[in-house]
Amino acid sequence: MKVRRKKNIAWYPLMAGLALVLSGPYTIVASPATDSPTGDDSKGKKIFARHCAGCHGSQGKGDGYLLLGPDPANLTRPATKKKSDATLLSSIHEGKPNMPSWKNRLSAEESRAVLAYVRTLEK
Repeated sequence: MKVRRKKNIAWYPLMAGLALVLSGPYTIVASPATDSPTGDDSKGKKIFARHCAGCHGSQGKGDGYLLLGPDPANLTRPATKKKSDATLLSSIHEGKPNMPSWKNRLSAEESRAVLAYVRTLEK
């Protein structure tokens, strides 16, 4: 006669979470574009002026120096407003073909602050 053990299902959520963590790659999760970002836009304005305005221009219109190639994004366009916070944070974090990655230079808080400032450019 075979004795069956009762399965301990308490470990299932832990194992599922572990599998999710180990599966990578990771993405930044944020609220949709219709919600306001949680960053400090006044702090973001300072960071933008220091790191972003050189290419994107002081008003974010893409009219800065063409240091890394042509056509820096015009951040005041309606297309930017339609993008989710997660998409824009990913662009800041990972960079674009002509834009450097900022993941090693800006903290998550600083990235959210820049996003909050970019959202004010559309108004």
